[in-house]
Amino acid sequence: MFQSFQESSDPSQGPARLSRLRAELQRDGLAGFLVPRSDAYQGEYVAPCDERLSWLTGFTGSAGFCAALRDTAGVFIDGRYRTQVKAQVDLDHFTPVPWPETRLGDWLLTALPDGGIVGFDAWLHTAEEIEDLQRILDGSGIGLRPVANLVDRVWPDQPAPPQGRITVYPDELAGASHAQRRAQIAKVLTDTDQRATVLTLPDSIAWLLNIRGSDIPKNPVPHCFAILHDNGHLSLFVDAAKLDDTARAHLGTDITIRPLSAFEAALRSLPGPVRVDRGSAPLQVTVELEEAGVPIVWGQDPCILPKACKSKAEIAATKDAHVTDAAAMCEFLAWFDAQSPGTVTEIDVVRTLEGYRRATNALLDISFDTIAGTGPNGAVIHYRVTESTNQVLEDGQLIVVDSGGQYLNGTTDITRTLPIGTVGNEEKACFTRVLQGMIGVSRLRFPQGLAGRDLDAIARYPLWLAGLDYNHGTGHGVGVYLCVHEGPQRLSRVSTVPLKPGMILSNEPGYYREGAFGIRIENLIVVQDAPALAGADDRAMFAFDTLTWVPIDRRLICRDMLAQGEIDWINQYHANCRDKISPRLTEGARIWLRDATNPL
Repeated sequence: MFQSFQESSDPSQGPARLSRLRAELQRDGLAGFLVPRSDAYQGEYVAPCDERLSWLTGFTGSAGFCAALRDTAGVFIDGRYRTQVKAQVDLDHFTPVPWPETRLGDWLLTALPDGGIVGFDAWLHTAEEIEDLQRILDGSGIGLRPVANLVDRVWPDQPAPPQGRITVYPDELAGASHAQRRAQIAKVLTDTDQRATVLTLPDSIAWLLNIRGSDIPKNPVPHCFAILHDNGHLSLFVDAAKLDDTARAHLGTDITIRPLSAFEAALRSLPGPVRVDRGSAPLQVTVELEEAGVPIVWGQDPCILPKACKSKAEIAATKDAHVTDAAAMCEFLAWFDAQSPGTVTEIDVVRTLEGYRRATNALLDISFDTIAGTGPNGAVIHYRVTESTNQVLEDGQLIVVDSGGQYLNGTTDITRTLPIGTVGNEEKACFTRVLQGMIGVSRLRFPQGLAGRDLDAIARYPLWLAGLDYNHGTGHGVGVYLCVHEGPQRLSRVSTVPLKPGMILSNEPGYYREGAFGIRIENLIVVQDAPALAGADDRAMFAFDTLTWVPIDRRLICRDMLAQGEIDWINQYHANCRDKISPRLTEGARIWLRDATNPL
């Protein structure tokens, strides 16, 4: 199994660990210390050695941070985790803080009325984070100071950094060689009179060099840094033990392999100006360059946008991966419908689904821990089942199954909400509103230049009409055998990045009623030029092409709530599912798919 069901943190350990951290605050004369979820690579998922937030507080979510002061400790969490955090931290010692509604700077102004120095690890925060925080604190008597990590001082059995092997990603799936990609990015530097760019995001480096790694489970990226020069030459800072002869031959003579320990000295020796992404590079990168007098130019990591706009080869490969994954999902759903209420647990669901994906003989990993939450657990947006939380699926409940696979040719992410026995009309009405939002995004045509914030409301409109909403974005970017959460594209009210052809996104509206049930429906979609439309204006427009082909449960749909265009979309979608997936299924699953895709 790729997925474990053990508890990954223990809230009972938090108070003692917090006490030891506070002793370090006292020793260093600090009023507080910031403990982010991030690592030096600013990854959403971190290695065990970087699980400082979880180790200290018990909170295991993929976003958030703790501000540990001498007499209070705030755990800042966004809308996805407000139910989860209450079960994972000791609420007598840690206080959940709604974020980003409550800004850290504003919270510190209230918590430290007499001022003080707050420490932070400059490898774990970006220049943008610290500058924005300092701007709020200016004139308050509260200062910020980079210090050696205090959590590392009090974590006696902190794991060692990962040593995962680096593998080669085929050029034919990427659609370009790494020489071509380096030349593409080097031209960006020469066109802007920049001598080099510092790359600190592992997925950017993996994309640029057509490599993949195994340092982080479920995210095939290597822990490394890189400096790309304007002539296309690249210095790769990585543990040499991760590279075998095949990987070295692939990288070739234009890539210089250097140890991670040489990174800081290399920064100090660069000719400027050097491009640095203030939103993703660790602040320590800026410190090293500034102390050495190297001119800095702020600019987005130049790999981010080209990586997001997938090549034709990447899109074709991803489509193949989704068909493989959809067949596994349909085998699973056929199995699920054959089970009686009260006989299956959440863990059974996770294990069985992973088994069907493994049976494809193409699965390399799951793309994240499968979310399988029944009843009240379904209302925990990023619920992770463990032996202690595992529930039996009972008659009348819904179960949210959010899962995905990592295949060599693509990364998948799909959510289906399923009925267990006979489900109430309230749940069906809410499900139908969520479905209407998902269909609205799927059918959308929109002018070029619009960003995720311009489209997010389309998915929420049917819910808003009923006074309902959900506390997460409508969609995130997705990589190609890379991270399942990829920027900069998003379908979110905070996203200002214009959508462009080739960007893959999730389309996943939901609804969650704490203590009762959860609903989410998710397909992946890719931005494309909109097909010609008779009578349309002469203006450039985009549309979405659906990548996911798995039936949506018709038993939860209130047909009389749907417009004819919505009914037509569902019927056509189900016909496409049947045509694309039936040839890959066993006889029993094929019969199930035929019945599951009957017209409404």
